[in-house]
Amino acid sequence: MQYVTLNNGVEMPLLGFGVYQIPAEDTERAVSDALAAGYRLLDTAAAYGNEEAVGRAIESSGIPREDLFVTTKLWVQDAPAQDNAERAFETSLNKLGLDHLDLYLMHQPFGDVYGQWRAMEALNREGLAKAIGVANFYPDRLLDLIVNNEITPQVNQIETHPFFQRADYQDLMREHGVQLQSWGGFAEGKNDLFTNPLLTGIGKEHGKSVAQVVLRWLTQRGVVTIPKSVRAERMAENINVFDFQLTDEQMARIATLDTGGSLFFDHHDPEIVTWLAKRRLND
Repeated sequence: MQYVTLNNGVEMPLLGFGVYQIPAEDTERAVSDALAAGYRLLDTAAAYGNEEAVGRAIESSGIPREDLFVTTKLWVQDAPAQDNAERAFETSLNKLGLDHLDLYLMHQPFGDVYGQWRAMEALNREGLAKAIGVANFYPDRLLDLIVNNEITPQVNQIETHPFFQRADYQDLMREHGVQLQSWGGFAEGKNDLFTNPLLTGIGKEHGKSVAQVVLRWLTQRGVVTIPKSVRAERMAENINVFDFQLTDEQMARIATLDTGGSLFFDHHDPEIVTWLAKRRLND
């Protein structure tokens, strides 16, 4: 496995396993299979409803805690956000059965962002969250957070895939020491990604699948990625991407697929903002 070093010196695997949209009843088996395949970065969230299943898989794996990198995410909190964020963190930690997190992310750039971030800064200083970051922050929100707070986010997890490549934003984040992490690396198969002629052709040149080409493209750019699968054979295939290198010409060809826009939802859309900002979890 290859690693990136975050702006506070924490090392993070470049490739991990995500559990978004995996039903809670299937998550323990999926995570167990992923750990058996060699994944050590696990990514979940309070909003996914499967933290407890992730925790059970970790406990039953027998893998030393120091060998794992576990991420979960804080959902939008009501005021006082700082107090509520601390309680939400404790809830997630208890569900996972852990004594600390390797990375804690603010899931959405809404609500009392500053109160939530102050709570996360405190958790980081106490060593309960080794690294802290954000998700779904566009450049304006990310820079506002950086300028007005003490700790710069270590990570920003955003939609990144061949049809929405975020190259300019990655450059900006790099300038400020923020690591880009991709969600939706396969674009959930949208735009017929898995049969795309360009990606298929590059795969044939290396004897690799389209999924492996996409993951290699992301990791070769230094983007941390967390592919999801519930099939053990796919998990094994997805982690097997460090034995080949895309050429500069192939990387340039993939760059032509960029549409420059989201395939899912726009965090500047008033309806999306209203829906996300008002949504609350049951806990």
